[in-house]
Amino acid sequence: MSAHIRIPRMFSRASAVSALTVAAVGGTVATPGCPPEAEAATVAAKALRIAAAKKGAPYKYGAAGPKRFDCSGLTQYAYKRAGKRLPRTAAAQYNRTRHIKAASRKGGDLVFFHSGSGVYHVGVYAGGGRLWHAPKTGQVVRLERIWTKKVWYGHVR
Repeated sequence: MSAHIRIPRMFSRASAVSALTVAAVGGTVATPGCPPEAEAATVAAKALRIAAAKKGAPYKYGAAGPKRFDCSGLTQYAYKRAGKRLPRTAAAQYNRTRHIKAASRKGGDLVFFHSGSGVYHVGVYAGGGRLWHAPKTGQVVRLERIWTKKVWYGHVR
């Protein structure tokens, strides 16, 4: 049994095979005309995986990893490892992101908890109304359902 792959005319057979090989081993391929959002999506997905990999790491106020975290330390660490720099505090991270509506959120976007106009907590959106975050003293990095509607979302540029 053989599989046949239809290759669009704009690609040569060799470039299509190369792209398929790179994709099969988990790489990425820069496609001419592909918007920069594709790169950002890859960074967000990587940051999400990094945050999830820190499951069980203890909370420590002011810590930014690699073994202990506070909320903004976790998001800063995950994005730094994914190739993007974020400021240190939740409020500064909110100011650095592109603000998006809940309907537009995707895995890896940041979830900001606020009271009035002040941001006091941040986590990494995991999909399905859940986030990875470092909650508070005595707790560990964990996946949790978003428990309030008083949240804003931000996409890291």
